[in-house]
Amino acid sequence: MDWFQTMTPVHWLIAGVVLFILEVFAPGAFFIWLGVAAAVVGALLAIVPISWQVQWLLFCVLSIGTVVGWRAYKNRFPDKDPYPNLNQRGQSLIGRRFTLSEAIVDERGKVNVDDSIWKVRGPDMPAGTAVVVREVEGTLLVVEAVD
Repeated sequence: MDWFQTMTPVHWLIAGVVLFILEVFAPGAFFIWLGVAAAVVGALLAIVPISWQVQWLLFCVLSIGTVVGWRAYKNRFPDKDPYPNLNQRGQSLIGRRFTLSEAIVDERGKVNVDDSIWKVRGPDMPAGTAVVVREVEGTLLVVEAVD
């Protein structure tokens, strides 16, 4: 247990780097904060002589504080998804305008969407009518005529 009592600033900085590397191989935004805590203790120890008990207490407090602080920050300011409808192609069609390729009869018809044909539901309309997608029900687009 002598190594426990003889930690130098270099040891703490090496521990921080090891924890940073561990974060690369096991990502989860956890080890990085322990690495920050170790680096802070190492930097502080380089400036001020601190007993080994205070070093480890400081490391523990900083580790918990940085992890809890990061989690609180992420809960308060969540990431904004740049592509919220990436795997929901139908949702990305809401609000888009198309021309009916097949008339809507008995509330069913078809529309060409880019390189595919989608089934639509809406009021009866002839082929060639401009429609706008209002919602999506599975693979069925709910449309209405454009004014």
